[in-house]
Amino acid sequence: MTETRATTRIGGHVVAESLRALGAEVVFGLPGVHALPIWEGLRSTDLRVLGFRQELNAGFAADGYARVTGRPAPLVVSTGPGAFMTLAPLMEAFMAFVPVVVVATQIDADAIGAGRGELHETPDQMASFAPLVKWTGRARSTAEIPEVLAEAWRRAATPPQGPVYVEIPYDVLRATAAGSTADLDGGPPPGPVPPAAELDRAATLLRESVLPLVVAGGGAVRSSAGSALLELATSLDAPVATTYTGKGVFPEDHPLAVGSAWDDPVHRRLIADADVVLCVGSWLGYELIDAFGPDFEGALIQIDAAAERIGINRPAAVGLVGDARATLESLLERLGAAASRGGAARAAAVREVIASGLASQATTLELDLLETIEDVLSEDGAAAWDSTILAYTACWYLRAAMPRRFLYPAGSSTLGYGFPAALGATAALPESPVLAIVGDGGFQYGIAELATAKQHDLDVALLVIDDRGYGILRQYQDDAGFARFGVELEHPDFVALSAAFGVPARRSSPETVRGDLEWALREAGPSVVVLEETLTMPEPGRM
Repeated sequence: MTETRATTRIGGHVVAESLRALGAEVVFGLPGVHALPIWEGLRSTDLRVLGFRQELNAGFAADGYARVTGRPAPLVVSTGPGAFMTLAPLMEAFMAFVPVVVVATQIDADAIGAGRGELHETPDQMASFAPLVKWTGRARSTAEIPEVLAEAWRRAATPPQGPVYVEIPYDVLRATAAGSTADLDGGPPPGPVPPAAELDRAATLLRESVLPLVVAGGGAVRSSAGSALLELATSLDAPVATTYTGKGVFPEDHPLAVGSAWDDPVHRRLIADADVVLCVGSWLGYELIDAFGPDFEGALIQIDAAAERIGINRPAAVGLVGDARATLESLLERLGAAASRGGAARAAAVREVIASGLASQATTLELDLLETIEDVLSEDGAAAWDSTILAYTACWYLRAAMPRRFLYPAGSSTLGYGFPAALGATAALPESPVLAIVGDGGFQYGIAELATAKQHDLDVALLVIDDRGYGILRQYQDDAGFARFGVELEHPDFVALSAAFGVPARRSSPETVRGDLEWALREAGPSVVVLEETLTMPEPGRM
């Protein structure tokens, strides 16, 4: 069949050229009847275009790419049902501050909102996205496309980062276009700087503290604040805990590190005993709200890029609105000489209590699996987790070697995230090992993307923990005293199914899983390891 191309530059070309000019390297999405002009435009660029089998998974893949790079990831989808399938990924990106740029198509401009029954027409497509993104925009002509996309890019990248939504009518995408995209600039503006008086107040509280504690969140990761965080914690001699999205921003093997086991009573006692808590880049979300219980009477210093999040979940004695790294550097200038406050001993005591509590429980397989995953991934390897028993355990106890390598849907705890997020991560990290850890229930959300991984030669290993059901929901039903209902699943033979996609797979066991994962990570392209085991979460209350 002879290949043909559009000989006239149209709006779809302008979209593709604009994304390239803004710095995009990979585009995620699916074609659709209204989006075909964009796909024609993408075909004429050197952008890597990853076409998925389902928009939900394309959205999670864009999320994974954006998390490991820290850069906006474009997600191209078609009008109506195609666009709406991305709402769940956008909820996750919005709550976890991930810069996904949705480029959605629309029906012809003069038909929007007219209620004519056009193909894929909805009363107000943009309004459906507005609650889940930082900003929405519409290009009403080919001339508007570059600047609307540049503004979207800028908004997505501006701290606090997050998803944005742009829609472009079909007639605009088909229209003849002129003009250049060469000078587009989607760079974010300089971040806010906390007032000197507030920095002085915070520094005074920290200098006078006796039992300080530092909590580092995803904002510290997004601002690359690791070096400043390490220097400040060392100067204060303060233990450092991280949120789930903050994993890796502080060295897990440092004497001051206490991890992220927020359901553990010893972590809560650490907070209760602190006279000053410095919270860097976290709004004290769901994993921390309960940890700051009624026993905490100290002063909270909160650093956040958004003023509206200061004190939203806990009153702050001092709120510092600004970039995490720049704010920590400003505090360091004001702290003066380092002081000894017994921080390493406090941190060691926490780690010893946790280790002792874990040793007393029958969760050996779960902890062995975490250790195996840490070992088989190199320092720059990424692990993408679905909402499973092992993922929840990893949130508490897995040690991340570096930031942006622990991918977990902390924003919404959604099922189906892990595998497609790993596909996005491996597109960003072609030289690094990438492993997805999913349950059999979550894997079934994205099984079709085995074909995507094979077609695009995405080098990702997949560990499927098969307990023939929604294991975490079983445990929750048991804990609540409910009968088990709706949580048992029939499913195919995952090894045979993977082979049907042309993807090599192995059935594993606790005795062979380490070698099987090493094999999978050595394989070129996608590979699958299936472990048929029922896991149990540790009980933090026993620590």
